[in-house]
Amino acid sequence: MSSNSVSKSAFGRFIDELEETIIAIILGAMTIITLVTVIVRYVFNAKWWRAFEEMTGIDFPNTVIWGLEATVFLFAWLVLFGMSYAVKKTSNLGVDAIINIVPETVRRVLALVAVAVCIAYAFLLTKGAWDYWANFANLPQTTGRWFPTGFEDMGRTSYRSWYEVNDIRMPEWLRFIEPWINEGEAYEKVPRFIPYAMLPFGAALLLLRFCQAGWRIWTGQEDSLIVSHEVEDAVEDAAKMNKD
Repeated sequence: MSSNSVSKSAFGRFIDELEETIIAIILGAMTIITLVTVIVRYVFNAKWWRAFEEMTGIDFPNTVIWGLEATVFLFAWLVLFGMSYAVKKTSNLGVDAIINIVPETVRRVLALVAVAVCIAYAFLLTKGAWDYWANFANLPQTTGRWFPTGFEDMGRTSYRSWYEVNDIRMPEWLRFIEPWINEGEAYEKVPRFIPYAMLPFGAALLLLRFCQAGWRIWTGQEDSLIVSHEVEDAVEDAAKMNKD
């Protein structure tokens, strides 16, 4: 094995671990925030705690308000990031009852047609995601109905970065963006362009993964976009272990 292939393999493992770590962090954050909101809702909002607050003057922050919105955003990030990872790992589900009965050449042609459709879909999704996100990031939307033909002309009235989320308060460590993106005006809540940034990123990553999958099928490394028979393989492995 050449040193070039070894370095690519090492880089590929690093990217895999990075993506898996990001997915794990998102899942962990969702779990922690949900746990905290449940505790706050059913413990600190209980009658006995309200009586304790009145007696002591303690005002416990009600994290239930922003916790629900944060969990919704994290779940959207998980879906958008996870779908490209599933394509990369061929973990997406599909029906192969027909393609398994056709010759290998026909199966490869069908796989190429399927990946072409997926690439077209991901391309349109990326364009739409950019146009939607640009609405909130002081960036121009693309022109053209299907294929981007350029970018729109923007005047000062086109600036939309003042849109904020509903409940999540603006953290102090993000205040540095206010002079750049909001003309120095202070945000009370987190600007929407921050959580919405996952839309174009996730769509572009999905487009990249479909292009990579198409290349693997074209070069004969794989013959399908859908998941391999992992369950059947696991059952066979378990049967062999039991025999041993």
